[in-house]
Amino acid sequence: MRSAAPRRRHRLGGDAPPGRRRHVPKTLYEKWVSEYEKLHPDVKIDYQAIGSGGGIKNITEKTVAFAGSDAPMNADEIKKAGGADALVQVPSCAGGVVPAYNVPGVTAELKFTGEILAGIYLGTISNWNDPKIAAVNEGVSLPDLGISPQWRSDSSGTTYVWTNYLATQSAEFKSAVGTGKAVKWSTGLGGKGNDGVASNVQTTKGSIGYIEQIYADQNRSRTGR
Repeated sequence: MRSAAPRRRHRLGGDAPPGRRRHVPKTLYEKWVSEYEKLHPDVKIDYQAIGSGGGIKNITEKTVAFAGSDAPMNADEIKKAGGADALVQVPSCAGGVVPAYNVPGVTAELKFTGEILAGIYLGTISNWNDPKIAAVNEGVSLPDLGISPQWRSDSSGTTYVWTNYLATQSAEFKSAVGTGKAVKWSTGLGGKGNDGVASNVQTTKGSIGYIEQIYADQNRSRTGR
């Protein structure tokens, strides 16, 4: 009878260092980890989704072997991590970021434009029956209800994706808010992780938030297009 060898504990591919990844592909990575561990029972992968900012921070501090970010590391971040020869960036997967909303009494799928979404996050569009929203949702009875924008309070690749898009749709947004993993919002409420934003949207009437598609699906959130 052979005794089982002790399981090697890895965190996203490293022996001792832990690993961190971004929130967006969490479900996919968890599936990969599960399947890999079935094929390699002597390996234990310790996966933790802490957001893109946390992943970059930990790979820079060399406390992880692997990390991930929706926003590619910029030149300054690469330099702080030891330079281009110290790490390799490769694309792992693609995912969608969508606007999820909680508007009581509205069952139709709402439509948005980039300009409207930028206006909401600038605070210049603050009510669900705003003429600009009504114009692209003909036939939908929109309530006289204030809009509560929800955003990521942590450093997030999802925020980078969202702000990068809105900056292409509105010069005012690009100037006032800009693009980044963490930006200064002028209105709304922050939530940690996709989970936090999705939860805020679910529990706050009149809210809208940007989350990864799979979180919207898992939380049965209403999403716009």
